[in-house]
Amino acid sequence: MLIRRETPDDVQAITDVTDAAFAARPGGEAWLLGELRADAGWVPELSLVAESPEGAVIGHVVCTRATLNDAPALGLGPLSVHPDHQRRGVGKALVHAVLGAADALGAPLVALLGDPAYYSRFGFRPAADLGVEPPVAEWGAYFQVRTLHAYRPNQRGAFRYAEPFERL
Repeated sequence: MLIRRETPDDVQAITDVTDAAFAARPGGEAWLLGELRADAGWVPELSLVAESPEGAVIGHVVCTRATLNDAPALGLGPLSVHPDHQRRGVGKALVHAVLGAADALGAPLVALLGDPAYYSRFGFRPAADLGVEPPVAEWGAYFQVRTLHAYRPNQRGAFRYAEPFERL
């Protein structure tokens, strides 16, 4: 498998993978990706696809601009892997690649809403442990952060995703 940046030719394949991974929820993850691409929070360098040896898009991950107390941060998601390729390391490769790319761009941290049992293997931990407040208090331990090299312990406070997340 190859992990590479999304190109304009990948958009439909990404939509198809996302719909398959999330059972095509109307107003869900595929819709969100379209909204994010049109938003100021979009970071093209952080929209990555997993490509099979045959050249098919089998997974996708994206990080978009966010803020932590009005300072720059990133939000991860959605992460999508086609059901035919799940549990084969595709998601793992995508998360590692996007975290490395985010670190190379100088981001201090990446936040996400997801399963702690899955994301803890990538160094994510409950945001509350670092004084990072979720956009929705009820998210609790499902709202997690992964610090990167540019992180400083005084970076705390309210986290805010790119605007399209607020319309989910």
